[in-house]
Amino acid sequence: MTSPASSEGKLPKGTARMSKSEKEGQPEWANGLRQLYDSVVDEPLPDTFKDLLSKLDSKD
Repeated sequence: MTSPASSEGKLPKGTARMSKSEKEGQPEWANGLRQLYDSVVDEPLPDTFKDLLSKLDSKD
């Protein structure tokens, strides 16, 4: 027999809901760190870096 709370998808009082990453064995902060890393990787290369790289390439 199920209680009304469990039939509504609610957890008993005092029970924490686990995130997907925690269920997979990763702490929640790991997911945030991965999102931050991915956002930095997706940023375009600044023009100053492009200029520096082209200057370094032309010295060969």
